[in-house]
Amino acid sequence: MGTASRAVSGPAISSQRSTRVGSRKPARAKAVWAMDVASGATGDIQLRRANGCSSLAVRAMVTSMHGPKPSTQRLRLSRAQQLLDWYDVHRRELPWRAKPGETADPYRVWLSEIMLQQTTVQAVAAYYRRFLARWPTVRALAKAPLDDVLAAWAGLGYYARARNLHKAANAVAKMGGQFPSTAEELRKLPGIGAYTAGAIAAIAFDASEAAMDANAERVIARLFAMEEPLPGAKAKLLALGKSLVPRKRAGDFAQALMDLGAGICTVKRPACGSCPWTEDCEARRRGIAERLPLKTPKAARPLLRGAAFVARDAEGAVLLVKRPEKGLLGGMLQPPLGPWGEAFPSDKDAAAQAPFRATWKKLPGIVRHGFTHFELEIEVWAAETTTRPSKINNCHSRPSRASRGEGKGIQVLKNRYASTPGSPSLGVLAPASPGMTDVVWVDAGGLLAAALPTVMRKIIAHAIG
Repeated sequence: MGTASRAVSGPAISSQRSTRVGSRKPARAKAVWAMDVASGATGDIQLRRANGCSSLAVRAMVTSMHGPKPSTQRLRLSRAQQLLDWYDVHRRELPWRAKPGETADPYRVWLSEIMLQQTTVQAVAAYYRRFLARWPTVRALAKAPLDDVLAAWAGLGYYARARNLHKAANAVAKMGGQFPSTAEELRKLPGIGAYTAGAIAAIAFDASEAAMDANAERVIARLFAMEEPLPGAKAKLLALGKSLVPRKRAGDFAQALMDLGAGICTVKRPACGSCPWTEDCEARRRGIAERLPLKTPKAARPLLRGAAFVARDAEGAVLLVKRPEKGLLGGMLQPPLGPWGEAFPSDKDAAAQAPFRATWKKLPGIVRHGFTHFELEIEVWAAETTTRPSKINNCHSRPSRASRGEGKGIQVLKNRYASTPGSPSLGVLAPASPGMTDVVWVDAGGLLAAALPTVMRKIIAHAIG
């Protein structure tokens, strides 16, 4: 015996079915359809056929209860709800992400979003945990010395983020430790651009903002088959993304879009069959999903070359100098460096660039490192000294603002490139030179905790192993 019961209330239709096993023939079982009205403004209906009821009969039933259905209305859940339903099952567990039912902490959201700028989740996780353990609140971070923050950031790259992080923490501390809740106000804090402001506003405050990182841009470009190349298409993709943001759970929607791009709508071989938007995806329908988003070809990065000087005293301590606060790798430590140009210096020029007179030996091999706008190759010279020199020579004078090409990228000057794009030269070494505040000798144990960027750690490791 088979029975079916249906409960109907208001304009929304839901179906509940209970079945008992019996001897009655299947042909006599009643046809059952489950009809759900989406929570979105479109009022779309999804029909699920349970048994042999004709589509014509169901269509007549729907019409009688809701009136004639516009031909453009699609029988499906809203896109936002589809994605949120998928996210509720497949969401990633991340150290900065609030668990279901928890309220997001604006400080943790902000800290993670700054770290995640141009950096992978895998690289950020350990740094985030260490920062949070050491500075659990924005006020604690604001009170920390900048040098401590830079040292904790060392290895994560894009060091202007660390300086802006500290500045922003101080600004928020002056606001009573309360972060602004709107994207417009968040953008006034140092280091926060349009994407980061939208992400923080949505995730921390559930504001109806689109958080369009690279993953989200890829998803939206494919969903709408946007063939205009990036970065020119960013504004259009942002508008399209914002059009999908639901009134409620905007933060979950932002994170769901990120997760979808990271795990399903990947750069290569997207798993379209597992995507909650696969039926709506225009790029999938056209067979061009893996080709999108298009990107404007990048100009070739120039190659710069130079020399680094790693000196050790009788106890094995290494000579380091502090870089100017502004510019590339600002405020970080480094071994003394010569200027960067199109060619490596001759042995005679390298001797003149060395920080003090000693028996300098050029080591075999080259240290290579890639920056955003240029590639770098460094020859490493090493020396040992029984006594620490009282004076450190200038390796390279600080160029004028005009010759530095501030804000103009790399400039060709007298058959060589300016040492860094839009920043002071890397070669300013003497304490009396502009911006240089410290010349220090650091023992082997201290090197691990020193504020050394990755490229400088490569140089030191090349010299001392």
